[in-house]
This record gives sequence, structure tokens and C-alpha cells, in this order.
Amino acid sequence: MVIDFKLTYPSGTATAHLINSFHTPEGAKLAKKQVRELGKFFSFSFLWGFFQWFFTAGDDCGFTNFPTFGLKAYKYKFYFDFSATYIGVGMICPHIINVSLLVGGILSWGIMWPLIEARRGDWYSADLPLTSLHGLQGYKIFIAIAVILGDGLYNFFKVLTRTLLALFYQLRQKYSNTGPLFADSQPSESPRLSYDNQRRTKLFLKDQIPTWFAMGGYVAIAAISTATLPHIFHQLKWYYILVLYIFAPALAFCNAYGCGLTDWSLASTYGKLAIFTIGAWAGASNGGVLAGLAACGVMMNIVSTASDLMQDFKTGYMTLASPRSMFVSQVIGTAMGCVISPCVFWIFYKAFPDMGLTTSEYPAPFALVYRNMAKLGVEGVNTLPTNCLTLCYVFFGAAIFINLVRDGLGKKRAWFIPVPMAMAIPFYLGSYFAIDMCVGSLILFVWQKINRAKADAFGPAVASGLICGDGIWTLPNAILALAGVKPPICMKFLSRKTNVRVDDFLTPKKG
Repeated sequence: MVIDFKLTYPSGTATAHLINSFHTPEGAKLAKKQVRELGKFFSFSFLWGFFQWFFTAGDDCGFTNFPTFGLKAYKYKFYFDFSATYIGVGMICPHIINVSLLVGGILSWGIMWPLIEARRGDWYSADLPLTSLHGLQGYKIFIAIAVILGDGLYNFFKVLTRTLLALFYQLRQKYSNTGPLFADSQPSESPRLSYDNQRRTKLFLKDQIPTWFAMGGYVAIAAISTATLPHIFHQLKWYYILVLYIFAPALAFCNAYGCGLTDWSLASTYGKLAIFTIGAWAGASNGGVLAGLAACGVMMNIVSTASDLMQDFKTGYMTLASPRSMFVSQVIGTAMGCVISPCVFWIFYKAFPDMGLTTSEYPAPFALVYRNMAKLGVEGVNTLPTNCLTLCYVFFGAAIFINLVRDGLGKKRAWFIPVPMAMAIPFYLGSYFAIDMCVGSLILFVWQKINRAKADAFGPAVASGLICGDGIWTLPNAILALAGVKPPICMKFLSRKTNVRVDDFLTPKKG
């Protein structure tokens, strides 16, 4: 893929150019300035997270619950929560993604959910709790799933078509140039590589990983997984895993090839495919939901690793790094991850017991989305509330239609059409993080208008500093929570009427 087909792998190539630029006098000078900016905003973000902690002594307390646009808008998740992380993410993400998130939030929480809520007692029972999937929560989750599936399937078939056509064209060209009619052709007739590419190819092929090692390693890992995973997830039978490992290489190849053409990894789409197939195969009575989710984990790990490794190998090819050294580094990193990731999860699980709930600081929206995908695959659509299936069809078709319009208009005009996948995320979570990201996007936009070169050079460093500082603060925050140290102040926002009632309650009666 890297040498014969010369696939681009845009992210890997961009990373390689960035690394190579550091090894020039001007690049090294710029890198030092970027590190300084990163450190400055890292410190600011960390201290801002520490400052906010003092005001979060209870539920709905602190700056993260600031009703920026009023209490009514706050009820429908429209507020700015002062998150340095989301502002930083907004500076990194393209403007159209941030705008798409906000459009999705306005469409769902600003229009659809209030209208569906008004049908309470008609479309769904008024006695249902807010978390019930047979009520409003069901509309939020399953309409979001419909948009995600529509967007995912469209991009899957688009990338798959491009992959197969490009692969067919390149293979035909390759074999036509090496067939009997061209057996006596001189090497000079093939396109000549530049000196840099000749050197890169020579070094890359000298240290390549043997085919027997790759094949043997895959078979060994498949055998270990097939033997051990059923003991961890009893609902996941050994033959489910075996089938996954038989089909995964073909899907991984398609994903890696497509990623090289488009820079788009469709690992989540292949994971959803595993959820529906294995979940339906297992059935509801045999724990199909858990089997589907576990199968999704297996499939996504295989398929996403293929595209991620190819991006890294492209970076290594461009930077004259040894493929074997890169592979060993990946193995070491994976081994470290096997220890570090469970430890991090344990800290979060113990320090934030409400993790995964909508009211939590870490709502983990895709966890609920994937679980309900598995439930939908196992139980079917009979459990959906009234008119939910019709709305799902409408939004599924709308996601495909919007993608067709985006592709039909071309790259320049497509920037004015929202991205369906991004629009779907706030359907369940709300618009607060989209507002934060739009603030980050606005900061970058204004900065680019004032000084484009400086914004392009230091924007990613500033954004990374904001994200890392806020992210690192979660570690001492979790340690404080585990140690039982609670914040001293609760900063809460009340309406005027509620505040009067609270004051009356707290004021001691005379006489």
C-alpha cells in the first residue's frame, strides 16, 4: 500500500512533514516557540480546572452549570460550561464540524424534543421516568442512531466503492505492465523515483516484517482470543470469535486501503456490523446484547489497528524510520496500555460513580448509543415508542440525502452543508459542548483573520495545551474524590422566585 500503490494516508503524511520540519534550523526554532505556547496554556487550563473545583460541592454546582442564556435554555442543554477541553477541541476541529454540532443541537433540543415532549401522554405514557427508552429518551437515542447509521452506511459504501475501483485500476495497471507483452521492457519505461523516495524505499524494504511472522502472529492471537474471551464474556461463544477472525482480515484490508485514499477510518461502521450480526445470531435469550457489544470490541480493534498502523508506517516511510522499530514500539505501547488503561478506568469508575449518566461530568454518550444498537439488533423495532420508527426512517434517509448533496456540490461548496454524523451527537447529549466548541472555532477564526500565519503555526499548540491541562487535572480530581476530600463551596443558579423561597426558608423566624 505504501510502496506499490503509493497511497497518500494524509494524516500520516502530514505528521511526517511536521516531524521532518522539526529537523531544520527554522523548524526547530518554531517548535521551541510552539512548546512554550503549549506549556503556557497547559498551565492556564490546569489552574482553571483547579479553580472551578472549589465551587462543585454538590449536584448541579459550579461553572459547568452556568445558565448563560437563561434557565429555560439551560433546561434544554443550551449553556456555556467554561470547559477548556471543548474550547481546545473546537480550535482543532474544522469549522463545519463545530457548526454541524450546533445545528444538530438546535434541531433536536431546540425544536424536536420540546415538540415530542408536548405529546407526552399521547405518543408515550406520562408516567414513564425520564430515563425510560419507551419515552422521550427512546426518541433521543434511536433517532440519533438512525442518523449515525445512515451517515456510516453512506460513507462505508462510498469508501468501499472508491477502494475497489482504485484497487482494480492499480492491479490492472500493474499486471498489464508486467505481463508477457511487456516482459522485455526496460526498467527505464517505469516511472523513476526521486533520490529521496529511492532511499526511503530501500530502507523501508530492508527492515520489513516477514510475512510468516505476520501470518503466524495473527493466527496465534486469534487462537488466544478464541480460547480466553468466552471466559470473560460467557455470552460470546468461541465460534462467534472464530468467525470474526476469519472475516476480519478482508474488512481490515478494505479499511486500511480506504483510509489511505480518503483519510477516513470506518472502524466504527464495521463494529456496528458486528453488533447486529453477532447480536442477532446469539438472540435475546442467550445474552445477544452483551455478545454483540463484545464482538464489536473485537472487530473494531482489528479493523482500526489496520488503518492506524498503516498511517504510522506511512509516517515512518517518509521519516526514514525502521518498520521493525516502529512495530516493536507499537507492541511495547500496547503492552503498557494493557496495564495503564484498566488502571485509568478503575480510577474513573471509583472516583465518579455516576459516570455514564446524563447528569455526570463524563456522560459517555456513545456507550448508551452502542448498547441500544445492540438491543435494537437483538430485540427488533417492536419496543420503540409510537412514531419513533417513522422518525428514524426519515432521519436515516435525511442523513443519506445530506451526504449526497455534500458530495454533489463539491469540496468548496460542501463547507456550507452540515455533516450528519456531527449533527447526531448532540441529539442525546445536548448543545452545551457544541457551544464551547463553537467558541473555540470562533477564537481560531478571528485569530486567522488577524494573523493567518501565526494562527496556523500556534493554533494547534494552544488547543493542545487547553485540552491537556484540563485532562491532566482529572487525575488529581479523581485522587481527591477517592480520598474523600470534597470541595468547600456550591455555586448554584436559581430563579428569582426559587431564591425568595430559599431565603424565606433559611431566614430565622422572629419571636
